[in-house]
Amino acid sequence: MMAAGAVLLSGCSIIPKGGETPTAGTPTPEPSATALPQDENLHRVALLVPLSGQNGEVGQSIANATTMAILDTEASNLRITTYDTAEGPQAAAQRAIADGNRLILGPLLGSNVVSVRAEAAPANVPIISFSNDATVAGPGVFVMGHIPEQSIARSVEYARDNGADSFAILAPDGDYGTRAEASLRSALSEHGGNLVASESYARSNTSIVSAAGRLKQRGGFDTILIADGGTNSIRGAEAVKSAGLRILGTERWSGDSALLRSSAMRGALFSTVSDARYAGFVRSYQERFGGQPYRVATLGYDAVLLTLRAAREWRFGRPFPSDVLFQSGGFDGIDGAFRFERNGVVQRAMEVRRVANGDVEVVSAAPSGF
Repeated sequence: MMAAGAVLLSGCSIIPKGGETPTAGTPTPEPSATALPQDENLHRVALLVPLSGQNGEVGQSIANATTMAILDTEASNLRITTYDTAEGPQAAAQRAIADGNRLILGPLLGSNVVSVRAEAAPANVPIISFSNDATVAGPGVFVMGHIPEQSIARSVEYARDNGADSFAILAPDGDYGTRAEASLRSALSEHGGNLVASESYARSNTSIVSAAGRLKQRGGFDTILIADGGTNSIRGAEAVKSAGLRILGTERWSGDSALLRSSAMRGALFSTVSDARYAGFVRSYQERFGGQPYRVATLGYDAVLLTLRAAREWRFGRPFPSDVLFQSGGFDGIDGAFRFERNGVVQRAMEVRRVANGDVEVVSAAPSGF
């Protein structure tokens, strides 16, 4: 059972105690407004995730993790109700608000946040989204996902501390690639170093190889960021690799076993949240639900722990006290230390990993706090 999923704030903690196997896999799905009891000693919290469609399995995994957190902490002051955003995020938010929920956990997709906020903002109901798109954060909207920009910044900082000076970037066309290059430029502005070359590509086998070849021919850099998942990163690395070249990746590399089998990726660096507690989370999840969780399911677990911490200052029947989230000491969950900045974007403690021969090794541990 989980024993490490504590939420810490200014020296206080909530320690999961373990729980009995639930008879139901997720929180109660989508009741009508008339069906909800008039709770006087429970905080009503809405979980907005896809339970059907393309991302239905991901949403179900997050929902299972919220159930797990309730059981592990033996929480008796929350009522979490699940609403399926696959049937329309705005409609789900409307139902959640009508049902009297005063906090929304979710949605999963950044593209759904605008629709949810349209319903939540007039009702003064804050949103803690599982998205990794920092641009959707704002008043009343907190972004809790693993932010790619923070992964890149952590890797650049480590590379600069270890002699990297001249950088290039190989990034896919589209929003992710644009964000990656902007993040690299920002990190170099903060930590020093120069961006000397940039190439973009369409997501196809030949396009990334051609773009990497152009970079290699141009030369003049000692470090390259390949801002893509494992398969494309391997192709790009094979095409651009040269003696002494440092290769950096993003959080998309986490858990990708294909990287470990590629000689071109040997020694490559990337940053992500710590997995120190994840193995225990997976074991507990499998015992209860009989399957493997999606990696993002930890966000659902930690969101419940975060809500329980806030509940210490949350009076029943009153609005959620968002100011509790702005604590300099931050919180500690399955994914390690995190806190929210004033712009609503999560700041996470990340570790730096190096791809070794058939494994990854941590070369710079994640800070234990802020």
